[in-house]
Amino acid sequence: MNRNDAPRNPATTAPTTFHVKSFGCQMNVYDGERMAEMLGTQGMTPAAEGTDADLVILNTCHIREKAVDKVYSDIGRLTRDDGSRPMIAVAGCVAQAEGSEIQRRARNVDIVVGPQAYHRLPDLIDKVGRGEAAVDTDMPAASKFGALPARTKQARPTAFLTIMEGCDKFCTYCVVPYTRGAEISRSWSAIVDEAKTLVDGGAREITLLGQNVNAWTGEDDKGRAQGMDGLVRELAKIPDLRRIRYTTSHPNDMSDGLIAAHGDIDKLMPFLHLPVQAGNDRILKAMNRSHSADSYLRIIERVRQARPDIAISGDFIVGFPGETDAEFEDTLRIVEQVRYAQCYSFKYSPRPGTPAADMDHQIPAAVMDERLSRLQALLNRQQAEFNAATVGRTTQILLERKGRHPGQLIGKSPWLQSVVVTAPELSIGDLVTVDIISAGPNSLAGETLRRKAA
Repeated sequence: MNRNDAPRNPATTAPTTFHVKSFGCQMNVYDGERMAEMLGTQGMTPAAEGTDADLVILNTCHIREKAVDKVYSDIGRLTRDDGSRPMIAVAGCVAQAEGSEIQRRARNVDIVVGPQAYHRLPDLIDKVGRGEAAVDTDMPAASKFGALPARTKQARPTAFLTIMEGCDKFCTYCVVPYTRGAEISRSWSAIVDEAKTLVDGGAREITLLGQNVNAWTGEDDKGRAQGMDGLVRELAKIPDLRRIRYTTSHPNDMSDGLIAAHGDIDKLMPFLHLPVQAGNDRILKAMNRSHSADSYLRIIERVRQARPDIAISGDFIVGFPGETDAEFEDTLRIVEQVRYAQCYSFKYSPRPGTPAADMDHQIPAAVMDERLSRLQALLNRQQAEFNAATVGRTTQILLERKGRHPGQLIGKSPWLQSVVVTAPELSIGDLVTVDIISAGPNSLAGETLRRKAA
């Protein structure tokens, strides 16, 4: 018998410990943190490993097929050697997309909860204890943030802060509009209050999150209409907040004000993740991207005029249905023109329920493999060149974690590069000035000025 086919044995007593495992994007990381905080207010405590917990929450991603398969694999591994298991909840986008089908496919699963309903987890846990069905994939996004407990102070130097959810773009390859719902912006006051709580707890850098984060709109505390640039300017007034980032953005929402903010606000880091997905206009239209290759390049040019040292990141999909060799060459050309500092690239993965999954002329896997290899070779070369160009610069890094060796610490440069320093006298959370002394393909080595002076 497959472990996923084992009979259910849901707990009849309330769980006292939990473990959250998040897959996928930064928004899932944020959601995982919020679920953990909520369960903490219910008197539950975190466990280091899933098999040690009374409740395990698999906070899932549905963007790619392999991510879905990994969730089902993890469900099976939660059965302990003695045949017992924790209460299992599948949350996030897979839960939203597949609903009660998850419990049919994996009978171990007790709770299915979508990304807009996880504030109802305590009620769903109670339903399991009563032997009732515990599936909730409603999308009341506006009420979710109001129902969640206030943020707790977390002693970490960096933090994520979701400012909006959902997507109205309906790219033909993407499941997000179906799993996260329509674009809904959180209120100005809620965002500012949460940012202050995070900073009071030790955060020195905050990354603003949204499926299309730069589509955020709202009213400030004086009732004036604001876009994301106004929100960034307000957050920059928080004295101990030293760095602001945002992701993921859409080219159509790069407003004049947001572009100007990159030149005006020192706390807004010189890094922009702006996906284009392809370099050919016919493919972009088939993707329903609503921008052209030329309009994308003009945005990049304007951003660089506002902030000449900005690092550009992006996303690419190769092998979209019908993509010809010549159209793929257009993607390589736009990469050459932009000169990316970092990038994410993927083979097209058909997601059930999306228009592209039913398009004719699906590309053979071998062709996609060859195209992805060529694209990644170019992107890797550009990243190495960007890193090499950083050598000799003096900059600040925010120390985030320990390195592999004694005395080593790793921090992020303004351009989101990992920088390794040997400085046992420093601490995680310090913002220190370093000279960049060498560069590898994925990280830099730095020397702190205080050690250099000594």
